[in-house]
This record gives sequence, C-alpha cells and structure tokens, in this order.
Amino acid sequence: MSTLTTANPAYRSPPGALHAILLGGTAPLFLGALLSDIAYFQTYQIQWSNFASWLIAGAMVFCGFALLFALVNLVRAPRKGGQPLVYFVVLLATFVLGVINAFQHAKDAWAVMPSGLVLSIIVTVLAFVAAWIGFQPRTGAVQ
Repeated sequence: MSTLTTANPAYRSPPGALHAILLGGTAPLFLGALLSDIAYFQTYQIQWSNFASWLIAGAMVFCGFALLFALVNLVRAPRKGGQPLVYFVVLLATFVLGVINAFQHAKDAWAVMPSGLVLSIIVTVLAFVAAWIGFQPRTGAVQ
C-alpha cells in the first residue's frame, strides 16, 4: 500500500505496459513514413512512396489500439476533463488525419505529392504531441 496521498486522486500515473508500447510505436512509424515521403519528394523513386504507405498502415494499427486504450482510460477517469481529455482528442486527431493520409498514399505514386508530404508532417507532429502528453504524469491538480 502506498503512503503517498494527494489532495486530488491521480487519474493514472503512467500508461500501462501495452498502452505504452502502442503509443511509443505510433510516433516512430509515422516519422518513418515522413522520412520516406521526404525521400520520395527528393528522388521520385516510387518505392519510397510504397514504403511510406506500409509504414502508415503499421502506424494506424498502433494508433488505433492506443486510441482504444485512451478511450477506456478516459471513461475510467474520475474527472472527464483536463489532461485525459486533451490526450484522447490529440490521439483521435492523429488517427483521423492518419486515415486521410493513408487514403492519400493509396493513390498513384505520382498523385501523392505534395499533399501526402504535408499530411505526413502534420500527423507526425500530432503523434509526437500525443506521445508527449500520454507519457506525462496525470494528476488531478493543475501542474
């Protein structure tokens, strides 16, 4: 039993092990897709576009399951606002824009640019913001 007490109960200190793995796997996969899009933008080698599509598909699997964990954690939270809600909304935005990015990358390789690159930048930034928020300690008090 812990002797640490706070004025406001903690929502959940760190994410669980599986949630952390899923959240931690989302950002590097989106980053890999962004780097592949940059390589495709510079070289026009179609294989870079294919590689980005596969990385986005993998990132979407990880992001989808992390989003499911975030939803469960939000439902279980004593307060439905604050950091748990912001984390869920950012992760949801990452997932939605990731789906749009996946559809964009499903086009012919020549039609992917430049919107695929812009979407990859946005989704990668959102994934890193979601990971940053997700790994912050969550307390009921304002920090």
